[in-house]
Amino acid sequence: MIQLDRYDSGKLDRARGIVRDLQSVLVAFSGGVDSTLLLKLALDELGDRAVAVLASSPAYPESEQDEAYTRNNPDRCFHCKEELFETLEPIRVELGLQHLAYGATADDAGDHRPGHGSAVRRGVRFPLLEAGMAKAEIRAAARQLGLANWNKPSFACLSSRIPHGTEVTIPALRRIEAAEHAIKLLGLRQVRVRDHGDVARIEVEPQEMSRLLANRERVVQALQDAGYKFVSLDLEGYSTGSLNRTWKPGAAR
Repeated sequence: MIQLDRYDSGKLDRARGIVRDLQSVLVAFSGGVDSTLLLKLALDELGDRAVAVLASSPAYPESEQDEAYTRNNPDRCFHCKEELFETLEPIRVELGLQHLAYGATADDAGDHRPGHGSAVRRGVRFPLLEAGMAKAEIRAAARQLGLANWNKPSFACLSSRIPHGTEVTIPALRRIEAAEHAIKLLGLRQVRVRDHGDVARIEVEPQEMSRLLANRERVVQALQDAGYKFVSLDLEGYSTGSLNRTWKPGAAR
């Protein structure tokens, strides 16, 4: 169940002002509510001086950074964002736009967010975060502005389901994808299948656990068909970045 903060027109006005001051911008668009709101503000304030690009990772060229990504060290997201921004920068230059921006939020200022470090290093702008807008506030603003995806569930890349230090492989990603899809077919809103080798650890919202357990046999069969030998339910429930707990400061990067 999504909890909405009150619509904060002051923060949204600050975000509009930040976007307006950019004068022209290339928006890294993911389709989520954060980048959608950012794009909406950019189009409102800058018109045709705002351009969105939707990046698809299979289109990225193979490189040393791909290897760093698949090793899945705690800085995996740094390499992903480095590849993204390196791919988008020539497009920004070609179009004659002054800035590159993405939909980071105030929530991204905490936890372990190496991808955001790449944005800071490269001078990428993040107007929503700069305006102090957290996810719930962004959803409230998006709803107020009539954006259809205001309540779209949060989604992180499938690699975030794999513990740091475990290699990211295509078969593992497809296994996770199949497992989460099977569970979502039950009507559950927020689902993560954390991949621990032969073990699938399912995270859902606490209020949706009863529905999952009511379909226990179906879920177990689907996840075994996906390639897991053992299926477990995390009684703590869905938690963003839960695998960051397995990372110890000072670990290899």
